[in-house]
Amino acid sequence: MRHIISLLLENEAGALSRVSGLFSARAFNIESLSVAPTEDPTISRLTLVTTGSDAIVEQITKQLNKLVDVIKVVDLNEYEHIEKELLLTKLIAEKKEDHETIKRVVDTFNGRIIDVTKNLYTIEITDTCEKIDAFITTIEDSLILEVVRSGVSAISLGDKAVQS
Repeated sequence: MRHIISLLLENEAGALSRVSGLFSARAFNIESLSVAPTEDPTISRLTLVTTGSDAIVEQITKQLNKLVDVIKVVDLNEYEHIEKELLLTKLIAEKKEDHETIKRVVDTFNGRIIDVTKNLYTIEITDTCEKIDAFITTIEDSLILEVVRSGVSAISLGDKAVQS
């Protein structure tokens, strides 16, 4: 099962390395990782996506809580939440029909064309991982020059908050 884990940790050198080291030492995969400072510059929020049974993720959560730099750990799957990911991609448009196809597909996925040159479109889409995967699958492979994905950002809905 896919789990989104949100951590608050001290914004210090080596903190991210210790978290990722915990996963690698136990042969768990991190599918997505996103980290940035919070409103408090001494604290960072790390959001990661991993897969495993509930028991495995519970063990991961317990191990993360033991790390000295970790302030709080929350498995967002336990709460109603929203998740988004940013996609930036460059698409090749050499033929007239390529231009039309790209514009149509970008509109369908509520994306934005953020740069256009004679033969290239740079596209931005913010949506769920599934929608971004669907966009990439919809676009012909021969049109894709480059793909950059931010990784998942997620937050619980309602009055539940991950706070120190």
